[in-house]
Amino acid sequence: MTVVPRRTPAASTTGPASPPDGAATPRWADTGRADSRWRLRYGTNGYVGIRILALSAVAAAALVVVADGPAQAATLPTGAVSLEAVNQTGRYVRHIDYLGQLDPVTASSANQVKLDATFTVVNGLASPSCYSFQTKTGLFLRHRDYRLRIDSNTGDPGFRADATFCAVDGSVAGSVALASYNYPNRRIRHRDFALWLDAYQDTAAFRADSSFRLAAPWAPRTTKGPVIPGLFADPHLAVFNGRYYLYPTTDGYASWAGTYYKAFSSTDLVNWTDHGVILDHGPDVSWADNSAWAPAVASANGRYYLYFSGGAASGNTAKHLGVAVADSPTGPFRDALGRPLVRSDQFSGGQAIDPMVFTDDDGQSYLYWGQGVARTVRLNTDMVSFDTAQVRVVTPSGYNEAPFVFKRNGQYYFMWSENDTRSEDYRVAYATGPSPLGPWTRRGVVLQKRLDVGIKGTGHHSVVRAPGSDTWYIAYHRFAVPAGNGTNRETAIDRMEFNADGTIRPVVPTL
Repeated sequence: MTVVPRRTPAASTTGPASPPDGAATPRWADTGRADSRWRLRYGTNGYVGIRILALSAVAAAALVVVADGPAQAATLPTGAVSLEAVNQTGRYVRHIDYLGQLDPVTASSANQVKLDATFTVVNGLASPSCYSFQTKTGLFLRHRDYRLRIDSNTGDPGFRADATFCAVDGSVAGSVALASYNYPNRRIRHRDFALWLDAYQDTAAFRADSSFRLAAPWAPRTTKGPVIPGLFADPHLAVFNGRYYLYPTTDGYASWAGTYYKAFSSTDLVNWTDHGVILDHGPDVSWADNSAWAPAVASANGRYYLYFSGGAASGNTAKHLGVAVADSPTGPFRDALGRPLVRSDQFSGGQAIDPMVFTDDDGQSYLYWGQGVARTVRLNTDMVSFDTAQVRVVTPSGYNEAPFVFKRNGQYYFMWSENDTRSEDYRVAYATGPSPLGPWTRRGVVLQKRLDVGIKGTGHHSVVRAPGSDTWYIAYHRFAVPAGNGTNRETAIDRMEFNADGTIRPVVPTL
């Protein structure tokens, strides 16, 4: 989808929506995986049957479709945009008093009007193949009682579905229509300049009223972060073959109940390619269908190994560690064992989450993990097994979770997160030692909140060295600015510098 230049403007029902004829409500079924195949079919009255042949692994999950009706899936770029009505030149989607409407916006409009008419297109809260629209205040566009409005993300399945829209081709070239994820026969439409979720009508007037051009944002982004639009946490940043790869937790779920991981890559840590879903607990992991947390990827044996946390959505919800394998850093990954690598009850104390692998100069790899208690062990050369008798507890003072180890100039650094991830005081501390197993000497806190610019909850980080240099970067999450919390987090990257004695200088988090 092309972002077009702005043009010069010219001088209810209540309760949940119901599908036609009392039929069960269809949803846009997908996995976001490059090898997905699925069919979405729904009768007449504007429903469109679509058979998906393949999901692209590039940014915004472009779709290749065969359509039984007039609409075809469309692709949106993530990032800041404004939405102009195709049949009301100069009028843009905006929110006022929390309600969505269509208003004129011009270069001379008040700054607040421009802010209200700017949205960030992000990964769909309910589906990686669809989209959500975030305001400059951190709220999300959603439908309620068929009316479009903005609200805070509660993370529950109902809200996430109400705030997710699937893009289809609009009425004119270069335009897009937005179908509701949970009521796909309904589209966002302007009616008397108010925004509604109306049942599709196969008329020229309806198609025009429900089509929008993506225009350059009226309120352009003025900060460098977050590095990826949308809600992502626990970022693992790595370099493979001279390219940066980022593997985060998909955030925005109540109780952190996400189910899948995406991969992103970049040559400059600024411009990122979205490679789509690389592992989905539901279809890909037999022993976990929930709690897709804290992925970390290591390379060995000409392959790539994804270490992750997972558990069940109901029953025994204890968390385990798993490992998946792929021939590419962008997957797709498959469960290497068909069972957990570390079971929740395998070791006494702590929670089996937050895995990380460090590989030393001699090729030996070490697995670190744990919440409450930090553990480490040498991995066997197959990268998917270890001697349980060799597991060590290495919990430093102040440790809560998210261990990370790296080496610089012969010195080993053990880093971790302190306090609860739901606290604005979540932060990163570190220790140094003579070996990957310690002993570790605590050095202090290196990353913490910065309230003067609204940055809170800085933690669960990773560290990477720029290829061929001594330039280092730290990736971490923070509460989404300005309205985030411990389940609505975003990913940031900053420089990490060292003193002459090898100690780490305090990192100043930036917007």
